[in-house]
Amino acid sequence: MENNHDRYKRNYPVSWDQLHRDARALASRLHDTGILWEKIVAVTRGGLVPAAIIARELAIHHIDTVCVASYDWQRQGEAIILKQAAGKGRGCLIIDDLVDSGATARVVRDMLPKAYFATVYAKPAGKPLVDAYVTEVGQDTWILFPWDAEHRFVAPIAGR
Repeated sequence: MENNHDRYKRNYPVSWDQLHRDARALASRLHDTGILWEKIVAVTRGGLVPAAIIARELAIHHIDTVCVASYDWQRQGEAIILKQAAGKGRGCLIIDDLVDSGATARVVRDMLPKAYFATVYAKPAGKPLVDAYVTEVGQDTWILFPWDAEHRFVAPIAGR
């Protein structure tokens, strides 16, 4: 497993408000496709919050999950399937918070090849694996999601 401290040179903190705005922007982009999905499949855990927002905005009531573990707070490793979704993905909208290296996205794509895959954030290595996203960030950037953070004092750059 690769240590994130070696891989990521920048942080991109995302507040609850920003995540909500970005998820709604993704919902708007998805609505504009004209596709009517039967259900959302959220990639847990990161896709749960955006999936709830998008489900509300697109009036989708059927939400399922696929559970894939590939991260802990320090490392990204091999994707492990903890729970699958039934079928091949026809009529499904897959939602995740982020596509990074593409490891999780490849697993989910193989599981649900006929689904439409959307993420709120995308990095260059993972972008080709999703059909839609809202915000691109650099490959060397760690996205600090609001469920992984707390407010605290940070020393000025010049004082470090």
